[in-house]
Amino acid sequence: MTNKIKTKILHEVDNLFNAETEFLQKLASHPSTRGNEQSAQKFMAAELAGRGYEVDSWKVNVEDIAHLPGFSPVIGNYEDAINVVGSHRSKTNHGRSLILNGHIDVVPEGPLEMWDTPPYEPRIDNGWMYGRGVGDMKAGLAANLFALDAIHASGYAPASDVFFQSVVEEECTGNGALACLQRGYKADAALITEPSEEKLFSSQLGVIWFQVHLKGIPVHVERADSGSSAIKAAIPLIAALEELETRWNAKEIRHPEFLNHHHPLNLNVGKIAGGDWVSSVPAWCVFDVRMAVFPGTDLKVACAEIEDCLTAATSKNSFLRNNSPEIIYHGFQAEGYSLAEHNKPETKMAIQTLETAHKLVTGGPLSQVPSTATTDARFFGLYADTPALVYGPYSESIHGFNERVDLESTLRVTQTIALFIADWCGLEPI
Repeated sequence: MTNKIKTKILHEVDNLFNAETEFLQKLASHPSTRGNEQSAQKFMAAELAGRGYEVDSWKVNVEDIAHLPGFSPVIGNYEDAINVVGSHRSKTNHGRSLILNGHIDVVPEGPLEMWDTPPYEPRIDNGWMYGRGVGDMKAGLAANLFALDAIHASGYAPASDVFFQSVVEEECTGNGALACLQRGYKADAALITEPSEEKLFSSQLGVIWFQVHLKGIPVHVERADSGSSAIKAAIPLIAALEELETRWNAKEIRHPEFLNHHHPLNLNVGKIAGGDWVSSVPAWCVFDVRMAVFPGTDLKVACAEIEDCLTAATSKNSFLRNNSPEIIYHGFQAEGYSLAEHNKPETKMAIQTLETAHKLVTGGPLSQVPSTATTDARFFGLYADTPALVYGPYSESIHGFNERVDLESTLRVTQTIALFIADWCGLEPI
């Protein structure tokens, strides 16, 4: 690819950025929490079809993926879990194929009164766009799409097949990405534009979700000492899990990529509910836990340690000894993934190609950092033997109030992706 072509592509990204910003605002105006992604996916499918891509839109069928490695127990009904893939088919096919992946689902917005402005009315202020999902990760989806647009506006198309994926379920299972693999979408590399602060994730943690169900002995509060509170019974169990978190973070057992991180594995009790009446000792309690694990950790072994931890805590409590908690796994059963351990020439080549594009756009080197979160990269890297690069714009307050994405960063990422596609896939005249 000549410098003249590179300059043309970068110029077209600039020309299209107002349109990209408007697209992001429209996309982010669609609430797309778990089970409510349909309108956003319909919008995405229409945008892909309008550009001439071959569009595949389908309902994720649990039966098709439940037997596959990487499957996580589902949460809720899948009747409306819709994936969308737009395919570019090369006429010459002399380059390397590519998956451009992003997730359309967003996390719940929380109390609306704690947002400065409505979360699904995206606004721009001083170079930032605000709204639920603008950073995590609809700006990444926009960057993928408009990187392709810029290449086409330059008079070229990728010289290999490119699959633009807008998937559901990333925030709780990853089953949307898994369904894409099951449907046959594979390529020589995958690029996932999560909000990585213009850095490349060198590795990512695995995640386990589980619920702990407790039963108490309800009585009128005037005789509270004759009953047992299911809510109070949760307290020693949560304390025991926090002790397990400390043990798992011990430096002598850490994955080498996370050796210098101050606290890589985070336990989070993200939900808790219990009781039926203020004047009744609670008869039940359920709390939901997210626990991280290092790449290479056997999830079955980790789950066994969690269960042993809770069993030990149960044995120390007079009520729990005879009223054991029930543990239910649903949601993430996600393994960690390390690019460094995916040691093959294609991986090194993909990283080098991204490094070259990033340096040309930013003028500086591409930083590689471990992530203490998880992404859909594991599906491509672990189960499809495909290098999976996670690289996206700078965002703040993701999963929080007043989530925002830096538009200048989004522009640079779009430029980098466009050059990456052009170099990785090669170019053919339209």
